[in-house]
Amino acid sequence: MSDIEALFLAKLQSGDEAAFAGLVADLGPGLLDFARTFTSSKALAEDIVQETWLAVIRGLHAFEGRASLKTWIFSILVRRARTIAARDARLHARAAARAAEVEWEPGQGRRGLWDETPIPWSVEDPEAIHQSQEALLVLQAALDGLPEMQRQVVLLRDVEGLSAGEVCNILALSETNVRVILHRGRAKLRQALDRYMRDGATSDGAASSETVGRVAARGIR
Repeated sequence: MSDIEALFLAKLQSGDEAAFAGLVADLGPGLLDFARTFTSSKALAEDIVQETWLAVIRGLHAFEGRASLKTWIFSILVRRARTIAARDARLHARAAARAAEVEWEPGQGRRGLWDETPIPWSVEDPEAIHQSQEALLVLQAALDGLPEMQRQVVLLRDVEGLSAGEVCNILALSETNVRVILHRGRAKLRQALDRYMRDGATSDGAASSETVGRVAARGIR
């Protein structure tokens, strides 16, 4: 740990509110992006981040700096996310089972559900979208469509700028696995951009534009 990092940690451990606010502002967006790799619910992702910060506050006094502060915080998020996402999945499964018991009655159809699948609203004419915005949408959709582990590794390496070793510690993976997963994730992003450049095809995605901008700024290597 450098002298600057040690001084910043000392401020955090002493309860310096300005230092903690700066830490939240710096890591908050990245933590939320990473939390959304564990769940499709933005609200649940926000809960995961909130639980992470609470755990950080409770554990700061015992943090000894054996890893970087950023690595430590992302590691906490992984543990909280897995616990909360699993709990939420169980709750949804029980709720769905109860709803099915109420909605389905012999001879009554599926009460409360759509009789037919709703027709989606038409999207904005792609011709009216600026080319650079279209490209960001393509990258956005490709990033959001990556398998969970690939998306997590790409976010940590190419968005958050963490080292391979730090990613290994956060996700409990070997360096070989991280290297393979990262290669596959980057390849899919490159393929999506290549298809867009050749065919001009676009699609929607759920990743934030800020995330996409940070990926684009670092480059798809």
